[in-house]
Amino acid sequence: MASPKLVENSQKLKESALRVKDSAEEMQRGTMRMEFSADRRTELAADRTVFAAERTYAAWVRTGLVAMASGIGAKALLEGIVVHWLVLLTGSVLVLFSAFCFAAAVWRNLYHPAPPPVPAASRIHPAVLIAINGFLVLVALAALVGIWLGRGAA
Repeated sequence: MASPKLVENSQKLKESALRVKDSAEEMQRGTMRMEFSADRRTELAADRTVFAAERTYAAWVRTGLVAMASGIGAKALLEGIVVHWLVLLTGSVLVLFSAFCFAAAVWRNLYHPAPPPVPAASRIHPAVLIAINGFLVLVALAALVGIWLGRGAA
């Protein structure tokens, strides 16, 4: 027959093994939660990157629209106040800058130096960006023609 001390030690060993098993399972669950949390943070960071790119795109387009309006406004406001060539130069530079901004908006949104993580948020389709900004470039060029060929102040 086994001694009572041996039975007691055997029972303690079983309890210890169960605690180690429970601890290992808890560590595994914690590791899985951390992995999920890290994956979720990465996904959210990718979404923030998409939204930041959209804000940057919008800033380029806003800058281009303001530059185009300023170029057209310069023609209207400066005609008759300063020499004609300076009016044409000022309006032309502002309108050409607006065309540059529209092109830069698409370029900055489409070309990334490093591949970002896959976001859950969808990006604006490149064809839409190119079509809209291509139209804005055409409007800028039409404004440039208007500045150069439009009638001066009467």
